[in-house]
Amino acid sequence: MTPTVAVPPLRLQQDGPSLSEQMTALPVATLIVRPDNSIADANVRAETLLNMARSAIVGSDVSRTIRIAEMGARFDIWHNNKPIAAYDIKVHVGRTAEMEIDLMIAPISDHEGWRVVTIHAQSQARKIGHRGTAGGARSAIGAAAILAHEIKNPLSGIRGAAQLLESGNGGRDVALTQLICNEVDRIAALIDRMQDFTTDRNLECRPGNIYPLIDRAAHLATAGFARNVRIIKRYDPSLPFANINDDALVQVMINLLKNAAEALEHVDQPCIRVETAFRHGVSVVVGGGKGSSVLPIEILVIDNGPGVPEHILDHLFNPFITGKRDGQGLGLALVDKLVRDMNGFVQYSRDQEAAESTFRILLPMGMG
Repeated sequence: MTPTVAVPPLRLQQDGPSLSEQMTALPVATLIVRPDNSIADANVRAETLLNMARSAIVGSDVSRTIRIAEMGARFDIWHNNKPIAAYDIKVHVGRTAEMEIDLMIAPISDHEGWRVVTIHAQSQARKIGHRGTAGGARSAIGAAAILAHEIKNPLSGIRGAAQLLESGNGGRDVALTQLICNEVDRIAALIDRMQDFTTDRNLECRPGNIYPLIDRAAHLATAGFARNVRIIKRYDPSLPFANINDDALVQVMINLLKNAAEALEHVDQPCIRVETAFRHGVSVVVGGGKGSSVLPIEILVIDNGPGVPEHILDHLFNPFITGKRDGQGLGLALVDKLVRDMNGFVQYSRDQEAAESTFRILLPMGMG
């Protein structure tokens, strides 16, 4: 007679839930994809989003389960072993109707060809503060048109006064007066750009070194609005040139540094870190048939302030949206516009554990 063996009840591992249990609990629709593009696993959120049972999802071809709906768009996202972020693309997923989603694809290290795919039905780009279209920024044209006339006239007077100051001092304050003249010229050019907020005119970009431009913005910040804030620079010395417009990048950095400095007004030890890195294989796919863009140049502006209020996160880069009592809400809208004009990408994130806020800029690499 075969002895009866008592089987103990199934318990969670003492060191935490298993990988399968973690996959099930993920709050985002998640798929595990094999090298041959067949789906190896799917969590409960994926079943709900795809309107399919797990048994029907597993084994199916991911390119058939998530079908690109934009005719004429050429996406090679399923035959690429690099990280890809596809924002605001229209797809048919499973048995659902056409929808607009964000799609994140991440290779699994040490397992060639295996990928994790997450599907965000409500635009993650909006959740992290990046608008899917430039429509919000365009509404700032009313303010820009009014401000342009009022600002440009006194700017010419300031420039003239700086030149008189230089000649009257026998050239002793050349560096200071030249700084004033340069900034007046840059602001005048910026106003011209603001007047074109509703146009799709391309910003003239060329390969350039981002570091002198970041340093220029940091120098202006420490001489003015961030004089009481410690600014730390952590640069990747091997970073190649980015494809940029010099004035636009300076303005982007000034706006982000000013935004960070204002967030640190009531912080005991205010600190801003500016970091750069080269992100191999980072691609962003944008809807509307525009295809994908490789954006390996990363600039981070990190502060130890309290972060963006929850109620404005979804509209962070829209004009006239601000958490500041006396703010106008145009700074981040302009950041978004200028980064887009350089064919880049900007996003906001919050690390609650480190108590830090990060604005991340991704830019294309300069060629030639």
